[in-house]
Amino acid sequence: MNHLAIIMDGNRRWAKEKGISPLSAHEFGYKTFKKIVEYAFEKGIAIVTVYAFSTENWNRSSAEIQVLLTLFQNSLLKDVSSLCNNNIQVRFIGNIEKFGDSLAKGMQECMELTKKNTGGILQIAVNYGGREELMHAVREIIRDKVSEQDITEELISNYLYTKGIGDPDMIIRTSGEQRLSGFLPWQGVYSELYFVEKYWPDFTEQDLDKALEEFDVRIRRLGA
Repeated sequence: MNHLAIIMDGNRRWAKEKGISPLSAHEFGYKTFKKIVEYAFEKGIAIVTVYAFSTENWNRSSAEIQVLLTLFQNSLLKDVSSLCNNNIQVRFIGNIEKFGDSLAKGMQECMELTKKNTGGILQIAVNYGGREELMHAVREIIRDKVSEQDITEELISNYLYTKGIGDPDMIIRTSGEQRLSGFLPWQGVYSELYFVEKYWPDFTEQDLDKALEEFDVRIRRLGA
């Protein structure tokens, strides 16, 4: 497998079952994120894309949103040094400008600092929505005055946030939900889908191994 994508779902329901604050659950989820991403690269996966914050997540409570933004600012961006040491390139995909000057600048600096790393690519979808991405691409194509005959699948792909990155081979979603919720609708048309009952904080390296084993036995016809 070259490219693995993950919808990290279920933090709040996990917190409810554990009797802890939903806000604290995101910290546990972040620890799982670091553990699983590191393990995926150790397994030889070249690209890992995770759904960290959707455009719909702005509808959550201001307290929860602040916790998530603080995690991005104080944890994720501070982990860049370890990512550099592991030769990992970081890319944030989505409309990051909405996060405000400080966080958006930090994300840009993170991408700039790691852009020459060649050991793997970590894409983090933040303020990301699949329909928003497609609308953004259409606006850019119109702005560039692309002629009708020049519009191809390859051209559209080059206007997406994931420009230059191959489509995911498999998309994993935790928490038992069996839908993509706006995650990579263009890129995921032929991705193998794998749904896990566990909530994200309980997802382990062994669970990832099971998903990779399942991928290996699936027959991918890709429409042929």
